[in-house]
Amino acid sequence: MRVIRCGGKTMAQGGISQVTNKEGSLFESTMERFDYAAQRLNLDPGLYRLLRCPNREITVYIPVMMDDGRLEVFIGYRVQHNIARGPCKGGIRYSPDVTLDEIKALAAWMTWKCAVVNIPFGGAKGGVICDPSKMSMSELERLTRRYTAELLDFIGPERDVPAPDLNTNEQVMAWIMDTYSMHARHTVNAAVTGKPVGLGGSRGRKEATGRGLTIIAKEAMQRFNLKLADSQVVIQGYGNVGSTTARLMHDEGCRIIAVSDIEGGIFNPDGIDIAKLDEHVSKHKSVTAYPDARAVGNEELLEIPCEILIPAATENQITTKNAGNIRTRILLEGANGPTSAGADPILEQKGVFVVPDILANAGGVTVSYFEWVQDRYGYFWREKDVNERLEEVMCNAFKDVYHYSQIHRESMRIASYMLAVDRVAYYTKIRGIYA
Repeated sequence: MRVIRCGGKTMAQGGISQVTNKEGSLFESTMERFDYAAQRLNLDPGLYRLLRCPNREITVYIPVMMDDGRLEVFIGYRVQHNIARGPCKGGIRYSPDVTLDEIKALAAWMTWKCAVVNIPFGGAKGGVICDPSKMSMSELERLTRRYTAELLDFIGPERDVPAPDLNTNEQVMAWIMDTYSMHARHTVNAAVTGKPVGLGGSRGRKEATGRGLTIIAKEAMQRFNLKLADSQVVIQGYGNVGSTTARLMHDEGCRIIAVSDIEGGIFNPDGIDIAKLDEHVSKHKSVTAYPDARAVGNEELLEIPCEILIPAATENQITTKNAGNIRTRILLEGANGPTSAGADPILEQKGVFVVPDILANAGGVTVSYFEWVQDRYGYFWREKDVNERLEEVMCNAFKDVYHYSQIHRESMRIASYMLAVDRVAYYTKIRGIYA
């Protein structure tokens, strides 16, 4: 195991320049936005250095006995970005594309996301470099349990609470909870969130990110005196977040005119029947070849004219190369980091109202917080109560960010970073520095 504590970057003399046209390192891209927010807040240089870098980077090497008798060693990460406001919170992803840079960026996003919606968590993220599609369930279980065992000194209800992310799910969370509980010698439901309801999971958790996006879409449309019903919506990504958002927005009266997944996209200007599409996806495992729409590529899909565009796939989908071709009124970021830092000024110049990821897709972590609270109380809420509390949190967060953007005359993205950094900086200053 390798644990690294970050030093820091020195704030530039005379402040920090405006966000630049950068699409390289994902971590540096997100930290550019932090840098500019810190400048606008006149953040103390010492606090700037403290908040800019992760508290801890953990690298673990995970030996797994494969089903055919081979011993494989996988690399796993857990980055804990900040603990000023409470325990770390963040998902675990399994993918061959996992990098430490990506995990650092996602951990930082979680810090700001939790602060934006004002829940008492800091940010973390984890990942293992593996290809789950080529592994059996028993191999994945052994991988998960050993990864968890390597992190036991760093995770737990009061330290760092993992959750599902890319290619992980309720079952993976159940394995983590059980492994943690076996070492604790008693059941610890609050060790993770995103669990099955029968193991202490929260009702409404699976739909939370999509429901949060729908709530934020309503709030955004109201700022333009428009109604969500009858608006045209394009969704890139048809996993849990994209499909749930499509269903909920369709129920609100929206016309979902285009959706896509990793295989490709479909487009119907008259609207897609989401119930029929879900049946098709259940049978064929993809939105492609859906009979009542024409095929469209993922790049073309992002440029379809609409009122609301929701990139809910992966990072850096909207960049300097295609930002000028985006034709939407509202860009609602369902994925983490779908828009590069360099694309932001282009979209702003075009008059696109961007609701950033750390606000738009915070419904998931909000209901994860609800799950953690319920587990610690041992008292579980009705789904109606969960959804009502989610709406209250998301609406308040949107109003706070919008208010910040109006006062400081900044975009919603910069305003959300300013609000988040201000809140984390306040906690840090009040607590002081232990030495």
